[in-house]
Amino acid sequence: MAEYLSPGVYVEEFDSAGPPLSGVSTSTAGFVGLAERGPVEGLPQLVTSMNDFRRKYGSYLSDNQFGNYRFLAYAVEQFFTNGGSRAYIMRVAPSDAKIASGKDDFFVVTAANPGSWGNQVEVHIEPSSKAKTQIFEDLGGGKYRVKNSAGFLEGDTVVFSSGDSKTTAVVRSARDNVIELSASLGEDVVDTGLVPQKTLSTLEFNVHVVFGDQSETFENCSFNASAPNYVNKAASGSELVSIEARRDADAAALFAEYDRRVVTLSGGSDGSLSGVSASDFIGEDRGPGKRTGIQAFVDNDEVSIMAVPGVTIPEVQLALVAHCENLGSRFAILDLPPDKTKVQDVLAYRDIFDTSYAAMYNPWVQVFDPLEKRNIFIPPSGSIAGVYARSDNTRGVEKAPANEVLRGVTGLAVQYNTGEQDILNPKGVNLIRSFTGQGIRVWGARTLSSNALWKYVNVRRLFIFIEQSIKVGTNWVVFEPNDERLWSRVHRTIDAFLTRVWRSGALQGSTPAEAFFIDISRNTMTQEDIDNGRLICVIGIAPVKPAEFVIFRITQKTSESA
Repeated sequence: MAEYLSPGVYVEEFDSAGPPLSGVSTSTAGFVGLAERGPVEGLPQLVTSMNDFRRKYGSYLSDNQFGNYRFLAYAVEQFFTNGGSRAYIMRVAPSDAKIASGKDDFFVVTAANPGSWGNQVEVHIEPSSKAKTQIFEDLGGGKYRVKNSAGFLEGDTVVFSSGDSKTTAVVRSARDNVIELSASLGEDVVDTGLVPQKTLSTLEFNVHVVFGDQSETFENCSFNASAPNYVNKAASGSELVSIEARRDADAAALFAEYDRRVVTLSGGSDGSLSGVSASDFIGEDRGPGKRTGIQAFVDNDEVSIMAVPGVTIPEVQLALVAHCENLGSRFAILDLPPDKTKVQDVLAYRDIFDTSYAAMYNPWVQVFDPLEKRNIFIPPSGSIAGVYARSDNTRGVEKAPANEVLRGVTGLAVQYNTGEQDILNPKGVNLIRSFTGQGIRVWGARTLSSNALWKYVNVRRLFIFIEQSIKVGTNWVVFEPNDERLWSRVHRTIDAFLTRVWRSGALQGSTPAEAFFIDISRNTMTQEDIDNGRLICVIGIAPVKPAEFVIFRITQKTSESA
């Protein structure tokens, strides 16, 4: 409370609510699938373009090698083509894939992840030095007063150069411009000239990792295990390899025969189709930083759309749906098997699922394959994820992602007619159809839920958007005093957010009161709740539904009815 001493009028500011609540992004996708290279455990990696994907995960996989498991790259490309801008990727590798490696007398080099790509990696080693100085005085016993001892560390290998003569030793200590070495450098080592002819230098090396048009450089690496530039540490940031120095590696011997060394890798393999199983895609929860497959997305808070392109194993798709349901913050896009084209076969497969957190699309779509130089059919999930992102960014998540043109698609595996859609649409199978003069369009917006309240994709995704926005935007409430003043602030924060959502057209009603209600009071919390630290807010919203059936009732106008 401010202390007022002089009579007068005082104006003070106060916070009537918490920080403004902003909506979360709904257009970030997550994909799981086979790729040429890339990490197979840990956190999914962000890509923002197809070029970014190629740099991190390689290019397209061949049909002969991996069949219908090869479509990750195609799906990601379609995602960006259709309007997506951010995607997280989790690579899966066959169990029989091998990691390339190479070694010599000084280094053991291992590719960062499995695949034949590692066989193309080369590691070039060339001499360098992080510190150089002159010796001003020989103090005896291997001790020398130097011009500057900065950069010389205990354990460093050094070389004394005088003309063509070179002598190596190891630093025992270096402080106050006095360096003690493991051995004497001999006589006549002093040089005080402005242009020195005799120098004492640390002996390090630069590491250049080369893979195609990618390269990484780690400068002034050392075999000194206690130094910050120890090669194992210095090269730990490589995305291509891991490098370990052999225990007996000697810097003095490193370039005894050659001024440059090259370590080549071999033994990497992509594995085979027989090495791929459902469990690879489902993944394992090995703890933070070690999760694989779908499980790796547990630690990601940005993804709101997920797909495993082309993988139509029911166990995998059910695992993806369960993942989305358990988190409650993302929506799954499912492909049908390419051979499920007849209506009855489609319905039989669709009956495996009952969830509001997923939608199913059919048929597969035709695109040009840059690898095989011909048109091929690919699963639609990548294209649909791009349409979701495009619709969200241009219209909002409340707009059903339907009646949208598929970009980069030249044909369909099956041309369904209206009669067939009349059967499939009510069952929650969203068709992709070609209309003369209107292109190829998404022509359905149903979830796979048997609950009529959750039958529309945009309704479920609108609820996800609102729930996650409130969750993220009210984090400031945690540990605040749980009383009426806090309840009022939370009410005003959520009310302001939902009013903006209503004004955007996402909620029904001509007034905010018709669109939503918020109750945070003694009606929603007992004293026991308050005593146990629980703040409970009840929110109701009225989402808009898509105009799925547009009906014009036309009658004949006669002179008598005029």
